[in-house]
Amino acid sequence: MSYTTSYYHIVFRTYRSEPTIYIEHEKELYAYIYGIAKNLHCQTYRIGGMPDHIHMFVSIPASISLASFVQRIKTDSSKWLKTNPSFPKFRGWGREYAGFSYSIRDKEMIVGYIMKQKEHHRKITFAEEYRRFLKDNNITIDERYFLSD
Repeated sequence: MSYTTSYYHIVFRTYRSEPTIYIEHEKELYAYIYGIAKNLHCQTYRIGGMPDHIHMFVSIPASISLASFVQRIKTDSSKWLKTNPSFPKFRGWGREYAGFSYSIRDKEMIVGYIMKQKEHHRKITFAEEYRRFLKDNNITIDERYFLSD
């Protein structure tokens, strides 16, 4: 028996960063995404965001890759959103996502950050936030493709 888990702060956005996640209905979406993650045997510690993007802090078992997890979350939630009258303008998720690995010791810091999204984005745009995450994690940004869908 092997004992492993991986903790990720995942960020993804709506197609073209359109503000289609209405604040009055966002908890419905977060609950749906939580259910997808639970069915994949992942532990979700926090989901939050803004009308144009979502943050998640999750632990993922070794049996599923980060890419597979995000693909399932985006695919399944997109199908649900497109048929849900509470999200009439949702057209899909953007192609990109970011996933940053952390330790469980970082849990409170990441959860706190996600909880303060509304406050945080009074001062900084999603593009600025996303660019900072990438740079802080030594990820080279190809400007030809940055937030290009």
